Amino acid sequence: MTNTTVQHPQAAALEVLQGAIDRVTTTQHDAIRAAATLGATALSGDGILQAFGTGHSKAFAMELTGRAGGLIPTNQLSLKDLVMFGGVAPGEILDPTVERDPSLAARVLALHDVHPEDVFLIASNSGINGSVVEMARLARANGNPVVAVTSLQHSRSTPSRHPSGERLCDVADVVIDNCGVPGDAGLPLEGGGAIVSTSTVTSALVAQLVTAEICAQLLALGATPPVFRSANMPGGDEHNAALLARYAGRICVQEP
Repeated sequence: MTNTTVQHPQAAALEVLQGAIDRVTTTQHDAIRAAATLGATALSGDGILQAFGTGHSKAFAMELTGRAGGLIPTNQLSLKDLVMFGGVAPGEILDPTVERDPSLAARVLALHDVHPEDVFLIASNSGINGSVVEMARLARANGNPVVAVTSLQHSRSTPSRHPSGERLCDVADVVIDNCGVPGDAGLPLEGGGAIVSTSTVTSALVAQLVTAEICAQLLALGATPPVFRSANMPGGDEHNAALLARYAGRICVQEP
């Protein structure tokens, strides 16, 4: 961190974040549109979006799922489901390295009603951990398209932790690069280390851009996009409940 950065830390952080945002918006347009086409096709065919991420990449799945302005037919997959719905003791998933275990992906999927028409959207900044790679491999083996949101620069510079040696980007139909640097944090500190991680900001951006593209494509097909209204606005609960009833049993209700 230079003297200028020390004097203006917010400006330095904003420059890093804005740079990542600009790289995504200028280079990932085609990939985002391709991902949206898979999503619109799924929703038009009675499929849903299956969103998954571990660690801080859970933020991507959360951004897609169960929020005002988001698409109702979106199901969040999470390692936490093993506790919430699978009867596993919390201690089994509290280890922060548990995301490296590929066997957890099948156990999570077994708790959800996945249809052939569904499309998977999987986020992992590194793209190397066993559970996210295995989730993508299982989805592809089942015939479900996979969209990856990952840092290609990080992923391509780091060995995979999956037994196959594959990374998330190797087993996805569409890859959206979050344009982050290896290690995620983009503002070096004097003496070592870095701050200002970009992947959460860019994954939220990607989630919103994909959602906008899906809705535009559905409208072009003459379909009304099934989006959540805020539960804190009059009529929101009734609107949401009517649409959620169409997908009963396929969308897990997450914690408030």
